Amino acid sequence: MSSLPILVQAAAGLLLGLLLLVLPSPHLVAAAAAQSSSKPGCPNACGNLTIPYPFGLVSRDDCYLTESRQFPIDCDMTVHPPIAYWQNKSHHIPITNISVYDHEMRIMVYLAYDCYNSTAATDWNNPSLKLARFPISSTKNTFTATGCDTKALLRGNKNGSYAIGCLSVCNDLADVTNGTCSGIGCCQASIPKNVMRYDIYLDQYANHSGVSEFNPCSYAFVAENGYFAFSTEYLLKSMADEMVPLIIDWSIGDQTCIDAQKNRSTYACKGENTTCTDAENGRGYRCHCKDGYKGSPYLSGSDGCQDIDECASSNPCNVTSLCINLPGTFNCSCPKGFAGDGKRDGNGNGCTPIIRSKKYTSRDITLGLGLGIGCGILFLFAFWVIQSRKERRERKKFFEENGGHQLEELISQHRSGFEILKLFTADELNKATDNYHESRILGQGGQGTVYKGVVMNSRVVAIKKAKHLDRSQVNDFINEIVILSRINHKNVVKLIGCCLETELPLLVYEFVTNGTLSQHLHDGDGCSTAALSTWGARLRVAAEAAGALSYLHYDVAIPIYHRDVKSANILLDENYTAKVSDFGASRVIPVDQTQLNTLVQGTFGYIDPEYFHTSQLTEKSDVYSFGVVLAELLTGMKAISFDKLEKDRNLSMVFAVAVKEDRVLQIIDERILNEGNASQIREAALLASRCLKVRGDERPTMKEVVLQLEGILRASDTHPWINQEKEDFRETEYLLGDGYVDSAETGSISAIVSEDTMKSQLASFHIADAR
Repeated sequence: MSSLPILVQAAAGLLLGLLLLVLPSPHLVAAAAAQSSSKPGCPNACGNLTIPYPFGLVSRDDCYLTESRQFPIDCDMTVHPPIAYWQNKSHHIPITNISVYDHEMRIMVYLAYDCYNSTAATDWNNPSLKLARFPISSTKNTFTATGCDTKALLRGNKNGSYAIGCLSVCNDLADVTNGTCSGIGCCQASIPKNVMRYDIYLDQYANHSGVSEFNPCSYAFVAENGYFAFSTEYLLKSMADEMVPLIIDWSIGDQTCIDAQKNRSTYACKGENTTCTDAENGRGYRCHCKDGYKGSPYLSGSDGCQDIDECASSNPCNVTSLCINLPGTFNCSCPKGFAGDGKRDGNGNGCTPIIRSKKYTSRDITLGLGLGIGCGILFLFAFWVIQSRKERRERKKFFEENGGHQLEELISQHRSGFEILKLFTADELNKATDNYHESRILGQGGQGTVYKGVVMNSRVVAIKKAKHLDRSQVNDFINEIVILSRINHKNVVKLIGCCLETELPLLVYEFVTNGTLSQHLHDGDGCSTAALSTWGARLRVAAEAAGALSYLHYDVAIPIYHRDVKSANILLDENYTAKVSDFGASRVIPVDQTQLNTLVQGTFGYIDPEYFHTSQLTEKSDVYSFGVVLAELLTGMKAISFDKLEKDRNLSMVFAVAVKEDRVLQIIDERILNEGNASQIREAALLASRCLKVRGDERPTMKEVVLQLEGILRASDTHPWINQEKEDFRETEYLLGDGYVDSAETGSISAIVSEDTMKSQLASFHIADAR
């Protein structure tokens, strides 16, 4: 008989074996169906809630895990159906579901609301939630706010203070899009890890005037993902008495698995069929049944983790084979005269009749093995080719969607202007960053993550990986790359190239070695580094940064407004020369357009109050933000300090008050206040106060700022104090007088005076927006 049948069988067997590597095992699927139960002899439900151990009714100490008293359930039997409350019904935290498999608990919480009629506020509620030990799920919940005149802030404790927030503004229902929370009628923000308490605050711009007819109330809440689908009806309806579902992550104790297992008497995972994992959110550990077992990992005996009989539950074997259940798994046995793995067709090769033939020689066996191995290699090669083609198609698709062909055409048309702009491939940047390893991260912010990379010519670069890209703005994005690539200024971080082969574009900048101005001023317990400990060094950095902004405003073909000027976006090179960076929020301004209406972007503490109030971006918005940076250089203080009293938190306000009261030298950093330079510092302080004017038309231009700073640099230590200061102080009185607080009478902007408004300036970005 020919040796062909055995050769074919060997090849087919090897191919099927390769396929089995990527198919799921039935006993793993069955394990997902693991169930849990209450402790034997204990009530297992309260109304519609099933109560699994380690939870139990508060009236029965023996029915729940008493560790840290986080597991009792209070059942209110006076209502129908009964309502379950966490720990005690006086805490007013209803529970609707507890999962032992996911270690999650769904509770109901009140939302915040702020309602107005045409003249004044009518009703409001600012709820809070305080959890003793279990944290809010950072992956299953979202902070959401709705309204057309809404500023929402979520503050609480996460190993210290934290705050997140968002801004929602609209003038008409026609501006609102159903199903999206983009900041027009609805906005959202993510929840950080390890959050166990929060307070929600709501504020507004103008008491809902102009929108109260179709939007009388603002709402804000933390709720389970998927619960809320925004539509315009939420701007009209009343939700003041409603509660929303919130997911809590629960775990056992404060120890890791390794430490908890040292004391078997208190270790919560029961039996040898359980495993333990450390909590990823919060403290403690979690118990699970091993693969192939189901039940409660917190109970012993028949209620604990028991073997799943796959033969009875999922029938995993071929109809011709015998299924044998084993602890945690199963085995399929073919009957006599058949061979194979006995599994059902599709999961294995089943049972096939044994073909009786002559004894095969070693040569036949060698040929069969060779053919099988060859077919296997051919299969793997074909798989690699398919995957490679798929990746190439995907990269080509991203390149087209991100405007790659448009950029190539512009480069070919203007070759001389693009000699240093490079189009990197995805493979080049993967290699440059060790596949974006976390050790290469330089900084993370609201708009993306910056990695350190080394390209082929051994040049160190900074690679920015964006978080978002509006596909409708691709043409504007490409035009901005073109313009930014032509910027060649010693105080502006140079754009070297980009990569458009990934889902979100990657921008490659020159690498600046000495960190940010913010780090040098504020890291190390508030003491500036030695490099910036002198007045001359700080004045030089201010002049260089101002010169860069003036260049962007006036000396490029199309003006560029940065929109996020802050000390964290001013880098220092090896010679401590200032370089303005991070144009992720910048916008190219057409020559026939002096202002741009946009959603407000920027960083809390640096945002121009006029831009924040009107959403109209002008060159004076960068001037205001630079004024905050200049105040930081003069005082060594942070733009926002939440650990201080309310009146001292906002540097721009502290600085304006000090200038008005002629005590500015009292808040100047002592390290730069040396004998002989007081007059120069006063002159720089007066310039900073002019930049911080609330009304943009009263601020200087960046050109004027540069000229005055260069004048101070040239001045001698005996430069006299300017007699004009009192008149300039009077110009700032509207900023600090009684009329400034009462914005309804004067029309001035009160948004930066009170803590409530400071909270509200948080738009769709976090307070601690790292570069």
